[in-house]
Amino acid sequence: MTVQEFCKKIIPFLKKRGIKGVYRKLLEKTHVIPTKNHFLEDYEFLVDDVKIPFDEKEYEIHKDDELKILNWVIPEMGKGSGGHLNIFRFVSFLEKMGFHSRIYLFKAPTLQDNESVREFLKENFPILDERVEAYWDVKYAKFAHATIATSWETAYFVKNFDNTVSKFYFVQDYEPFFFPHGSYYELAKNTYKFGFRGITAGDWIKEKLIADFGMKADSFGFSYDKDMYVPLKKKGTTKRVFFYARPVTPRRDFEIGLFALDLLCKKMPEVEVVFAGWDISTFEIPFKHRDMGIMSVDKLSKVYSQCDLCLIISNTNLSLLPLEVMASNSVAVCSKGANSTWLVNEENSVLVEYEPRNIAETMEYYLKNPEKLAEIRKKGLTFAQSTSWEKEAEKVRDALLKGIKEDER
Repeated sequence: MTVQEFCKKIIPFLKKRGIKGVYRKLLEKTHVIPTKNHFLEDYEFLVDDVKIPFDEKEYEIHKDDELKILNWVIPEMGKGSGGHLNIFRFVSFLEKMGFHSRIYLFKAPTLQDNESVREFLKENFPILDERVEAYWDVKYAKFAHATIATSWETAYFVKNFDNTVSKFYFVQDYEPFFFPHGSYYELAKNTYKFGFRGITAGDWIKEKLIADFGMKADSFGFSYDKDMYVPLKKKGTTKRVFFYARPVTPRRDFEIGLFALDLLCKKMPEVEVVFAGWDISTFEIPFKHRDMGIMSVDKLSKVYSQCDLCLIISNTNLSLLPLEVMASNSVAVCSKGANSTWLVNEENSVLVEYEPRNIAETMEYYLKNPEKLAEIRKKGLTFAQSTSWEKEAEKVRDALLKGIKEDER
């Protein structure tokens, strides 16, 4: 039997099991069949208008339940995914607060059965409460008091899923900014017009969704893993700057940061730069540096603590890194703007413009004025230690209960 004959026989078999697309992509990559763009097939959900109806019987059974059922619709997670980790953190807190959560993967490319999903979660996300249910496909979704979209693509499914009292949108960043200003930008932007209630990471997104789209929205703040990120004393006298370097993520401004560090090191050649976040070995870098690549998270705190400054610039919402840096007894250098200053300020961090010379000159000033840097380091540590994931989870709990109550039939 030829390869082509085998494919002809196996694809109908795989199609019945929902993994035709995965096998097709495998064949394309191995050049067994020509590579084609299957946009209309892969993104058909964008124009799907088939509704999943409200189940009145299930509603009557559960409408007075104190334990509220939550459906979380998520994209497939990879190992170490920070966005998923944050979702699972809140899911686990809510499980302890009297909710019960079910997780459903949307358009999962690799995890193709429920057992695989549960094993992957158990192995890679031990933070997830073991009572949480997990399913590889949204076809298993049942009635819930609240159904929660967690990314722009999942929002299209939730739009059509009416078997729920309330619909929420767990928004960790403004996703249209992930794309050039074109089709995907507009498709992501449209999801904020679906009428969901927003639960956002910080006030910048909340205020944007309310002002630009008229959404109802509540927000939560950030904290950090207090067992993993601890304040350590810096050893030695080498002046050292950390840079969160991700050239594959345009919104993290790798090029601006690299120019800034080059300017800084020309003025202060004794400075050592530590890169982490991605493998940057293909870049020609003329100054003294260490390329740590993608690091295990349990080693980051020690690296941060041995740096005088940690450069973390972003064109969209902040990540948890500034707080993790502060908690490790270092100083975060963050870009100015409403997307940052809902969390960081001139008291707990160093703020810079999106301009290489300004960043370089600002870092040079603080490296040459260690007493000023010490003041910010102390205030940053105090601020970080005042935060609490439990307190932020209570905000999410309250937003969910308020929305469910207001939407009850």
